[in-house]
Amino acid sequence: MHYVTVPGYTGSGPDHWQTHLENTYDGFTRVIQDDWETVDRDGWVARLDETVRGIDGEVFLIGHSCGAVTVAQWAATHRDSRVVGALLVAPADVDAADALPAISPQAPLPTGALSIPTHLVITDNDPYLSRERGLALAKTWGSSVETVPGGGHLATSDGYGPWSHGAALIERHSGHVLVPSPASNQERAPLA
Repeated sequence: MHYVTVPGYTGSGPDHWQTHLENTYDGFTRVIQDDWETVDRDGWVARLDETVRGIDGEVFLIGHSCGAVTVAQWAATHRDSRVVGALLVAPADVDAADALPAISPQAPLPTGALSIPTHLVITDNDPYLSRERGLALAKTWGSSVETVPGGGHLATSDGYGPWSHGAALIERHSGHVLVPSPASNQERAPLA
């Protein structure tokens, strides 16, 4: 199993939960966009597709914020039988009237079912996605969904560096156990 992390606007820094996953477990690849400060809907989806096509074997996608939007947009327009599913964490509501001007070029969000099984993680206080909008997206996309109380945007600034629940969700929804990287020199923590 190969795991592809898809960061959002500004990328995922050194203490972001996506970075911790990449540094802790084997089999992770990060999608690298040309410019993390300039959201380019078509370019970002194309780069994700290029990354997926460059991997042999099964793939599980892990998107955060605008990266989760990129995954959803890819899954609305592409099919690849090797992609077994995706974890969509705190997708930004790029369609909202008050969306950050920097991310609004990523609109519109998909308006139908996605081509892969997805699990959506939202919160009850995300400044970029209301819980109600998140639940509506899950229904539209055919995603399973859960709400993390008080999680904000599930970002580094909200206290989400190492995130054992995220790792547990990846295992549950990919159907595979994450294998610690020998280079991480970390013992596997119990997954919540």
